[in-house]
Amino acid sequence: MSIDLLNETDASVDEAQLVRLVAHHLEKLFVHPDADVSIALVDVAAMEQLHVQWMDEPGPTDVLSFPMDELRPGSHDRPAPAGLLGDIVLCPEVAQQQALEANHSLMTELRLLTTHGLLHLLGFDHAEPAERDEMFELQDTLLAAFEAADSGTPGRVR
Repeated sequence: MSIDLLNETDASVDEAQLVRLVAHHLEKLFVHPDADVSIALVDVAAMEQLHVQWMDEPGPTDVLSFPMDELRPGSHDRPAPAGLLGDIVLCPEVAQQQALEANHSLMTELRLLTTHGLLHLLGFDHAEPAERDEMFELQDTLLAAFEAADSGTPGRVR
């Protein structure tokens, strides 16, 4: 499994934790161990440019996902094939504002956004109420499982 992370910002982020998070989720979703995903942390100007270019919406956003091979979650008996999942782009500055509004840490917000972005790479959406319920329930389940698994090592989940 190849999970690349590029932090193009000055934000102090636990990059290793985000990589562990994605690896955890891919394993739980039975995605082939040879799947590739990249995570980029960008500043507000870069995120705004991407948001306008790809979504035709003004201003920056918190997370964008760019799926590649249209992989879907597998099962224990039938893992998803190997392939290129795609890119998750995060904007820590927007995430920091949202974290303040939600009264939690930047890393909590980035874990949520990374999970959300990964689920989009795997074909989940939230345009319809039933889709939203399914995606957000899975998002919550994955985050809780990661926090339980990753908190066994001192100083891991913050």
